[in-house]
Amino acid sequence: MSAPVRHELPPDAHGVRRVEFRALGTSCSLQFRHDDDRIALTFAADALGWLGAFEEKFSRFREASLVSRINAAAGREWIETDAEMERMLDLAEGLHNLTDGILDASMLPLLRVWDWKQAHTSLPSASAIKSALALTGWSKIQRRPGSVFLPQAGMGLDFGGFGKEFAVDRLARLAAERGLKDALIDLGRDIYALGGNGIHPFWHVGIEDALQPGACRSGIALSGRAVSASGDYTRCFLHAGRRYGHILDPRTGWPVANGVRGVNVVARSCMEAGVYSTALCILGAHDGLTFAARAPHVDAIIQTDTGIFTSPKFPRWEVKAA
Repeated sequence: MSAPVRHELPPDAHGVRRVEFRALGTSCSLQFRHDDDRIALTFAADALGWLGAFEEKFSRFREASLVSRINAAAGREWIETDAEMERMLDLAEGLHNLTDGILDASMLPLLRVWDWKQAHTSLPSASAIKSALALTGWSKIQRRPGSVFLPQAGMGLDFGGFGKEFAVDRLARLAAERGLKDALIDLGRDIYALGGNGIHPFWHVGIEDALQPGACRSGIALSGRAVSASGDYTRCFLHAGRRYGHILDPRTGWPVANGVRGVNVVARSCMEAGVYSTALCILGAHDGLTFAARAPHVDAIIQTDTGIFTSPKFPRWEVKAA
């Protein structure tokens, strides 16, 4: 993680201090207000330190991480787990059950087949996708107190479906614990807003136009709420005139192709917002909004190739300008 903390974090005219960095494979920022320089610097250092430790332990891209050790032992041996890993595995299982299998932390074999870190000049073969599907499915994961086992070689865990959101919520709690009343935690479009921005008793967050990436479609005003964005408009490739996005449907092994281009979900926690934004992308506009209606504190906007769809109460968060 590249996250230097300067010896000074001077506030702007409205008292907002800002730290920008990269972590968890994405661009991140912390914006917060506090009059005490020492408290401000301590919070920033603590937040970045926590993120660094989290990434070292739970990123599958870190060879020495506990997740990588579990994956490397697939088909061979049980791996001991500590309380933090048990919590992540419990979360993965709970989210899998909540979404009827739509969110599946065992999808690493499929992610390897599609490999978004390389340029795509062709599509994976049907046989490769079929083989990867045979290695996925949370029900295959074996657990006992203090250890976990992936019974087939080639299986693997990836917490990318909820790891950033978990981290956002943890940093928001850390800000509150450090006495910050106003903070905006942003880890790659997974956001939690605490208090306000020094001008208003809330923070403005832009909603990107999924049909014109880089442009702002609208804005929302948040305080004490999280918002998460999902979509295929930033990470995708074209093949034979068809777009293939990075969000995979675990039921088919293929990228989602239901016309959804982008989803934004407002919820009480970033974890909840992120889970629903991903699920809605996969389920599609109609089934997605039906699924979201199960949760009384979840509001969503879905941008598709043909129009905009929102849950009934989403407009209450919108403002004219972000």
